[in-house]
Amino acid sequence: MTFRAGRTLLLTGFEPFHTHPSNPSAAAAEALNGVILPGGLRIHSALLPVEPHAARARLLPLLSELRPDAVLLTGLAAGRPQVTLERVALNVMDFQIPDNAGKTYRDQAAETAGPPALLGTLPMRAILAAWREAGIPGDISNTAGLYVCNFVMYHALYILQTQGRAHVPAGFLHLPANAEVALAVAPDRPPLPYLPQDELTRAVRVAAGVLG
Repeated sequence: MTFRAGRTLLLTGFEPFHTHPSNPSAAAAEALNGVILPGGLRIHSALLPVEPHAARARLLPLLSELRPDAVLLTGLAAGRPQVTLERVALNVMDFQIPDNAGKTYRDQAAETAGPPALLGTLPMRAILAAWREAGIPGDISNTAGLYVCNFVMYHALYILQTQGRAHVPAGFLHLPANAEVALAVAPDRPPLPYLPQDELTRAVRVAAGVLG
């Protein structure tokens, strides 16, 4: 795996999952790959599978070899009306839907050697302020769920901690549905709130800019 030299922000998104035809986090990560932020960080984007062990296997070399100066993980939270920063990752897997490998985990530890929870280290209030200044509504969430998003956030923080790099700003940003995801909802299901993909990508870029 070969990476460019210089200061780097690792930006991750997820592949589509469940009944969703696309994932706005993947679209945002793809659009922002290679962007150089005002502070000099270059965005290095990566797509993660929606399966916990495969996602960790993809994440570990990115953190170990890229050694990013900041880590911004993103995913889809269909049903939320605005972008949200996650405060904490729990050491629990309890899936309400199967992952993309068809597996469902109940009451299992994400990492048997890890603590019960890990707090994200992003400058959340500064990102909220930047969003507000940019005209983007956003908030802090106190639950990242117990699905693959939570698992990836937990493992990113845990890996950085075990590498002696707990000082690296790292955390998770959940995006609401985009139009494509909202249009795919069955007629007998409640409609999803959504934002245009360009606006979701802008929210990720503004958050990244605070880290850059």
